[in-house]
Amino acid sequence: MKGEHPIRMLCDLLSVSPSGYYRCRQQQPSPRQREDAAITAQITAAHQASRGTYGVPRIVEDLRAEGTRTSKRRCARLMRAEGLRGKKKHCRRPRTTDSRHAQPIAANLIAQRPAPTGPNQSWLTDITYLETAEGWLYLAAILDLWSRRIVGWACGPTLHASLVLAALQDALQRRSPPEGLLHHSDRGSQYVDDDYIQALAAAGIVRSMSRAGNCYDNAAMESFWSTLKTDTGLDESIPTSRRNTELAVFDYIETFYNTTRRHSSLGYLSPVAFENQQKLNTIKAA
Repeated sequence: MKGEHPIRMLCDLLSVSPSGYYRCRQQQPSPRQREDAAITAQITAAHQASRGTYGVPRIVEDLRAEGTRTSKRRCARLMRAEGLRGKKKHCRRPRTTDSRHAQPIAANLIAQRPAPTGPNQSWLTDITYLETAEGWLYLAAILDLWSRRIVGWACGPTLHASLVLAALQDALQRRSPPEGLLHHSDRGSQYVDDDYIQALAAAGIVRSMSRAGNCYDNAAMESFWSTLKTDTGLDESIPTSRRNTELAVFDYIETFYNTTRRHSSLGYLSPVAFENQQKLNTIKAA
């Protein structure tokens, strides 16, 4: 516009003095503004790398890992200015547990044991469901309570015991746990299936089950389900097929959650980074 009309005329129309206009043009950003711009670029990159899932606490940890110190308040202000926000969890509790069976229930041992101090001491397991355009896809997963790492998982179109058995076999192949590992689940019929109990016994694994109707005994698994569905958007959109949903689960667990996603209970390390750090600490202490 200034190329088409005299500056003085434009200033008169906008009630701005010509001297004020030229002074504003010559004014340089302050050091604080330049620093904000640089940090904003880092925040944007970190938010994109998190697949748009990270809020302020995890973004701050990402920046600190890169050597940039900033407060949560400043990070929140800059994120608001860019319209960036973390994904919020939804309070959905799908029902996948059918405990109306006559099979023997294992004792609840998870609360009696001390917190795990290393890998393959306590595993939690559960089943959830994911909606697709072809119908439900059921997901069984096993989580190492110490590192919050998903050590085995399987998807299937039904809630048969073969689903949880496939997840168990996946975990056993990956981790080769020692005898005495505690395996904690709810009271679902899949976990009292004869084939499943035999597989646990063959591996020297000790069974534990939650109290009736008490989801808090398996809180870490409930938290993982919520995180997975929120981060992937599977709680909001319906994939076109079971296959596409399974691929999304694979991508999330294997390339993001286990290896990259910062976990607040692990000092904002990812499960893999936490395990590696603990191994390094053990070597240094030896």
